[in-house]
Amino acid sequence: MKVFVTIVIVCLAYWAAYPRTCAAKGMSCSVHVGKGTPQKDLEAMAKVSKDTAQKAALKKFDASAHPEIAESELEAEYGCLVYSFDVKIPGKGGVEEVLVDAGNGKVLSQKHESAAHEAAEKVKEAPGKLKQKLTP
Repeated sequence: MKVFVTIVIVCLAYWAAYPRTCAAKGMSCSVHVGKGTPQKDLEAMAKVSKDTAQKAALKKFDASAHPEIAESELEAEYGCLVYSFDVKIPGKGGVEEVLVDAGNGKVLSQKHESAAHEAAEKVKEAPGKLKQKLTP
């Protein structure tokens, strides 16, 4: 039992100390923000319009695939101010998450997220979104 507890403590300590920054994810962004920055402040910090960022995100896909933006938001991700786009490709499960730098319009990352991953992410984000709606 002591060994199990020790392993759990070591794992938690590692998780808490692991850097969750854009540099740790191999991204180099132009606008750095802290987690919990109010949405109105994020919007004021963005130098690129959502439309410009969306065009950059869609350029990552072949037009013949008919990519569609399923969801988008301006957010702090890994310490960077980004537009996050969930791009749906007809006939393909899940979405492609594309992060675009809100300071210069460059695509920082693109990764596939399964439908299960998307559902888990929505559950995880739900309390924060509810708080934003309730906070004036």
